[in-house]
Amino acid sequence: MAFLKLIRFQNLLLLIFMQLLFRYGFLNLQNISLALTDLQFVILILTTVCIAAAGYIINNIFDKETDSINRKNVIVGNEISEAMAYNLYIALNVLGVGGGFYLSNVIEKPGFALLFIIVSGLLYLYASSLKQSLLIGNIIVAALTALSVIIVGLFDLLPMVSPETQVHLGILFKIILDYAMFAFLINFIREIIKDLEDVKGDYNLGMNTLPIALGVARTSKIVLAVTALITMYLLYYIYTYYFNNNLYISTLYSLLMIIAPLLFICIKLTSAKNSGNFKTLSLLLKLVMLSGIISVCVNTLNILYNV
Repeated sequence: MAFLKLIRFQNLLLLIFMQLLFRYGFLNLQNISLALTDLQFVILILTTVCIAAAGYIINNIFDKETDSINRKNVIVGNEISEAMAYNLYIALNVLGVGGGFYLSNVIEKPGFALLFIIVSGLLYLYASSLKQSLLIGNIIVAALTALSVIIVGLFDLLPMVSPETQVHLGILFKIILDYAMFAFLINFIREIIKDLEDVKGDYNLGMNTLPIALGVARTSKIVLAVTALITMYLLYYIYTYYFNNNLYISTLYSLLMIIAPLLFICIKLTSAKNSGNFKTLSLLLKLVMLSGIISVCVNTLNILYNV
């Protein structure tokens, strides 16, 4: 149980679910050939999970003091020794990078292996230093979340591009990029809200997060403004691509499961002041992220069955 908490298995389950949904709830329903076999796609998921789990472990190692100040459950040093945590971190990175190297050669794009090495390195730099820099850490985490969506297209679609399939596969890849942008924006907001939640511990350790630089009240207003802008953009996207194309189930789902929670979050941001308030908002944004990912399957079925 300590190991599962160390690697934040709930987040990894969300990652697994997300990649499975894009493969089997979207790409697999498009009547196209995909580059990876089912077994190879499982390896891609495990590779992504290993590198993400290693990132959570190294983050927990460096966050011991912060978590202690913020009264969070400190696992490293209590339930799992620091030496064991480092061993697990190294082992998971080796498995992740090794899996990435194998899959890159399977699709005959060996240069893609560098992607896994870069991600592993960025996660270490984030945990050790970059998270202390203004907004840089927030952007990195959000970008890596978006990459976990894009990587499905890179390994399953890109190798299949030919002059005959370029237009069709290009449209599908564009849809994946749209969802990756959604994942980036939602997680960027969530990372800043998590900084608001942890402001006390971050301040005591000399970090330079946005709430520390501008204060909790000003940062809350900035997050409110950004969330409102994102909500308006999503409304425009839903109207343009769903409602105008008679995808009424997709429209209704998106309004109820994505737009409504975002509007509720905007309202709550006007009065959120303490760690508990921001923790609740962080959880709500995770649910919005989950609802957004599920929408790719809802939209696909809405188009295929025209209901």
